[in-house]
This record gives sequence, C-alpha cells and structure tokens, in this order.
Amino acid sequence: MTTSTPIHPSELRHLLAEDPETRILDVRTGAEFESAHIEGSFNVPLDLLAEQVRHVAEVEHPVVLVCQSGGRASTAQEKLAEAGKSNLRVLDGGMGAWLATGGDIVRGDEKWSLERQVRGVAGSLVLGSVLVSLAVPKARFLAGAVGAGLAFSAISNTCTMGEILAKLHYNRGPVCDLDRVLAEMTD
Repeated sequence: MTTSTPIHPSELRHLLAEDPETRILDVRTGAEFESAHIEGSFNVPLDLLAEQVRHVAEVEHPVVLVCQSGGRASTAQEKLAEAGKSNLRVLDGGMGAWLATGGDIVRGDEKWSLERQVRGVAGSLVLGSVLVSLAVPKARFLAGAVGAGLAFSAISNTCTMGEILAKLHYNRGPVCDLDRVLAEMTD
C-alpha cells in the first residue's frame, strides 16, 4: 500500500492559489460530480480510472484526488502510485470536509452521494428484514448478511454495494470523455 500526506481543505485552497499547475481529479460518479464539485476539477469516476490508470498516471502536473469522504480517492491514489504517478495528494475528508470549511463549489442538480445511497439501501434492507422476520424468522439472516457486508467493507476499505450502485443509470451522469479530460489536464 502506498501512502501520501493528505491535504487539508485550507491547504488545498492555498496550493491552488500558489500553484496553478495543480490539478484536482474528482473520482466520484458522474452524477455526484454533476451535483457539486470544486471549480476547475476534472471528473474521472473510479471505475473508469481503474480501467485507464496508466493514461492518467502520465499526467505530469501535481494531482489532488477528491471523492465524497476520502475512501475512493485513497483507492485511486494507490492505483495511480502503482502505475508510477508520484506527485499525488488526497483531499483529507473529501467534499464533505471541503464544504464544511467553506470551500467554493459549482452546484448542479442535487443527487444523493454514493455513501448516502449505500446507507439508505443498507438501512432499508436491515429494517425490512427485521420487520419481515416477525412473520418469517429466517428473514433475520438478511439483516445479519448486510451487517457482515458493512463490517467487511470497513475492514477492507471497499464497498461492493457502492460499486453496484455506481453502475446504476441514476449515478452515471454524463459519460466521461477521458481523452478530453487528459488533454485538458496536461495543458
């Protein structure tokens, strides 16, 4: 596992003012990016980045990776570092921290973040299975399976439910034109 020093939102604001070569790469879904993003950032969803990591790693500029809370950006950082990219930072606390510290954003149509969708689906599955288990006792095993999945997600820093939800049309947003993004990032 490769580690780097996370960058605090206030430090990122200062860095952007001092170094116009710094690029912000937002690895959230297209729909999340479309809802709200840091001005001037580029969107390459994590699943697309994983497929094209070598091309993105070739960007010579310093890159700060952003997601909703930091988990997906850390995964992206590991993949890019493995592909040879060294000048990488992860926004500490992601978009949540950026907003909490008064960071400016570009707003679009409001959509739920992927993390919020996972909490909604997981909570609904647990609540539904507990209620159904009053009539069908074996339904309680679904609640146990969801709990085990969430525990595994925390331990492994992965989220299968999030990966599945990210593939839904609702979360796709506009298709990422990677060639255009790379061309703009290298300017």
